[in-house]
Amino acid sequence: MKRRDMNQALVASSAAMVSLGLGLGASAPVLAQGGAFAEGIDYLSLDKRVPTDSEKGRIEVVEFFWFNCPHCNAFEPRFAAWIKALPKDVDVRRAPVRFRDDFEPQQRMYFVLETLGLVESMQAKVFKAIHTDHQNLQTFENLAAWSEKNGIPRAKFTELYNSFAVVSRAKRAAQQQDAFKVQGVPALGIAGRFYTDGSLVGNMDKALQVTEFLISEVRKGR
Repeated sequence: MKRRDMNQALVASSAAMVSLGLGLGASAPVLAQGGAFAEGIDYLSLDKRVPTDSEKGRIEVVEFFWFNCPHCNAFEPRFAAWIKALPKDVDVRRAPVRFRDDFEPQQRMYFVLETLGLVESMQAKVFKAIHTDHQNLQTFENLAAWSEKNGIPRAKFTELYNSFAVVSRAKRAAQQQDAFKVQGVPALGIAGRFYTDGSLVGNMDKALQVTEFLISEVRKGR
């Protein structure tokens, strides 16, 4: 979803998602391309390298997303399956975006889940609550109530939500979003040096192919 579309309707029809190439099932394979992808067409090289959390010799991939984005919801199972098949030298992080101030509650909620080690088990549940069950999870109160119903005591959620660590991680995610010049979600940042998204290449399945190509290029020392 492009940044300029954030104020429009948040729920897209399944037919629209399929036409954008975002309705692929999680079992659809990422197929290697015979030729190289082109800089400026399939991906962008950053003018200034973005610091990563990965150790030397490892490659970091960052997914930028927004829980309320229908395209991020459609991409989630595909991306989750892709993560499980990655080589051991690749680290994946997720960065919830903050295009507006009212995105911050969901940002903080994500980092609460990360702190508790619950991203893998809860990420899809959050998307389902919003896009299938049509719950409003855009405020602290609603997020705290939903989290308690899903096994996180309200007191614990509130403590972490307001903690320095979670607030700092949310702020850093917003800074990374700006450093990668993210204009829409879902989007992918690779090795702190490259950026791609569905708008550039046509769909997010191809964006994963581009990401695999760039991972290979980084391994070669590019």
